Amino acid sequence: MSATTRAAAEGAYDRQRELQAFDDTKAGVKGLVDAGVTAVPAIFRHPLDSFSLPLLPAATDDGVATIPVIDLSRAQARREEVGRQVKAAAETVGFFQVVNHGVAGELMAEMLAAVRRFNEAPAEAKRPYYRRGNARKVRFSSNFDLFRSPAANWRDTLFCDVAPEPPRPEELPEAVRHVMVEYGDAVRKVAVGVLELLSESLGLAGDHLTKMGCVEGLGLACNYYPPCPEPHLTLGTSRHTDASFLTVLLQDAMGGLQVLLDHGGGRQGWLDVPPLPGALLINIGDLLQLVSNGKFKSVEHRVVANKSRDTSRVSVAGFCSADVIGSTRVYGPIRELTSSDGNGSNPPLYKSITIQEYLAHFLDKGLDGRPALDYFLLQPSPAPTSAPTM
Repeated sequence: MSATTRAAAEGAYDRQRELQAFDDTKAGVKGLVDAGVTAVPAIFRHPLDSFSLPLLPAATDDGVATIPVIDLSRAQARREEVGRQVKAAAETVGFFQVVNHGVAGELMAEMLAAVRRFNEAPAEAKRPYYRRGNARKVRFSSNFDLFRSPAANWRDTLFCDVAPEPPRPEELPEAVRHVMVEYGDAVRKVAVGVLELLSESLGLAGDHLTKMGCVEGLGLACNYYPPCPEPHLTLGTSRHTDASFLTVLLQDAMGGLQVLLDHGGGRQGWLDVPPLPGALLINIGDLLQLVSNGKFKSVEHRVVANKSRDTSRVSVAGFCSADVIGSTRVYGPIRELTSSDGNGSNPPLYKSITIQEYLAHFLDKGLDGRPALDYFLLQPSPAPTSAPTM
């Protein structure tokens, strides 16, 4: 038993003080690794039930499918077919890989390399960007919910609001200055194309979701997962759903992302999402589940702690949403997808809310293992948030 664990067991562990001491370093988890830690500090240790669900096999023999791979280059010649593929993925597993998406491989590689360079620079170079809250467009921190979550995650994040108004070049760290906004613009183009396919699959006009403002805003979460000395005791990112309409994920070859699925009889388990070279991973966010009235599924997922001894994992998550600052739109289930009189088979499942109301709840609760969208159900029901069956 480590000294920290012994102190916690004896009642001498002051969690709040330990959290503050860690945050005051402004060096993040990378700072702990650089200092040579050989044990996971108590603030990062997750309860045992966080690791209780099994890992599902990647094979399809038992009915559990892998994450679909969809070729977007076929969307012009075979639009209905690609639309059906996107719709099927959005209605079941909530995740799908896209290839031939139009984002240059060189741009994706440079985005990942730039994030790695920023995080592996000396701590003194990163500290000016370290801050809590959302007052600035560019901020570096470890765990946005550090003081609210049950356990911290083994991850640092450089976050940048790139739309609707990108940061000025001088606001960006030098390591990412040349690539951040360009990559963000490319992500938005992919998201618009996917949203058009999703709109059409619902029987709506192709521009319906984009006209609703589903991709007016874009935030890039550049995540850095250092090697962990005791990966069985913590997580890279706790189980959660995304605070977005759509998320576009770029990940390196390390792996570690897992999606929560039902594998029969109400039993749940984690499915690995192996990186696919050249692909982007798309997943449905909470807000798209809300406006689709539960037709599209925002599925829980997590990132396991990095088991490598010497290589960090890097990913860039593009969260497509409304204009968080300027939007006054109220979002509820799309009228065409519901029976508004309450007597039909598709009554509205969710309250109508503003993007600010949703984000206030999401940020206040943090990554505590509970789906944020449940809070906005008109009548609590397990159906919209249960793990999908494949």
